[in-house]
Amino acid sequence: MTARSIIPVILSGGSGTRLWPMSRPEMPKQMLALTANETMLQLTAGRAQGERYAPPIVVANARHADLVEQQLADAGATPQALILEPAGRNTAPAIALAAIAAGGGGDALLVMPSDHVIGDLAAFHAAIEAAMPLVKQGWLVTFGIAPDAPETGYGWIQIGDELQPGVHRVARFVEKPPLDKAEAMLASGDHAWNGGIFLFLADAYLEALAQFDPGILIATREAMDKARVEGARIYPDAVAFAASPDDSIDYAVMEKADRVAVVPVDMGWNDVGSWDALHAISDVDSDGNAHRSQGDGGVLAIDTKNCFVRSDGIRVSLVGVEDLIVVASGNDVLIMPRGRSQEVKKLIEAMKAKG
Repeated sequence: MTARSIIPVILSGGSGTRLWPMSRPEMPKQMLALTANETMLQLTAGRAQGERYAPPIVVANARHADLVEQQLADAGATPQALILEPAGRNTAPAIALAAIAAGGGGDALLVMPSDHVIGDLAAFHAAIEAAMPLVKQGWLVTFGIAPDAPETGYGWIQIGDELQPGVHRVARFVEKPPLDKAEAMLASGDHAWNGGIFLFLADAYLEALAQFDPGILIATREAMDKARVEGARIYPDAVAFAASPDDSIDYAVMEKADRVAVVPVDMGWNDVGSWDALHAISDVDSDGNAHRSQGDGGVLAIDTKNCFVRSDGIRVSLVGVEDLIVVASGNDVLIMPRGRSQEVKKLIEAMKAKG
């Protein structure tokens, strides 16, 4: 690996429950082809390929090991390491495992969730290049998404003084805000959404953990020291890993460290956090419909407007309806008005309550 290499770190541990019934624990949303012919994991791996990038390190749920390997192989992205978490402990420990697997030295890590959409790859790569000079100096860099709505479901970043062209000091991180606060931040013009994509040296991240959340560093080092290794697969020790605090990278490190920078970027980003979000980025017909079937049944729609339909098998037929989301997968069918897809989590809770 050359000194100029960037190691992509792909986080694939999420469950994506808000995209039920297609996204399930055994087949989470990053494993699905929701926005293109490729799955979201494959699209993520494809964003960081070429001379600039080393083979990726992927952190995933152990139950998805075969699935992840197959999808990456199909995409021509052979990982240098596939770290299989025995349990989910949030992003700070997951990234620590990757930093340790990378050698814990001066290599740059590009941390990317596996279930996001980026429409403008050129803008993304330009933002990475803008960040690299500060990254090499030990700064921890995040990417601030240009906001176009007063989102209450995202964390926000206040953009501070410019450190160098296109890169600013983080003035502060803002937790998911109430609507009035989100509207004020949007209007101010000096805030961005926190998209959860990071760039820093492996040693800079581990040093920050040692300072601000040493429990994570101790637990993840022990888990990796005692890990079982099978080819590219790394199985961290379950007992040691379970002792790690369950913290996000924002809470554990980014909100506490001093040398934290943000690159504001407008790159067509979407976290595809709901069926409404997927509808918003889907191609629609002249009536505002976005219908897609992956099975033999297909979608038949007559006198239908502004509807979103997905099926992976059975035929879905609609007549004379508007503004509906309809998702059919296996033996489950979800029907709800557009605009209420965040409430899918209520269904999941109700199903769990019923056992």
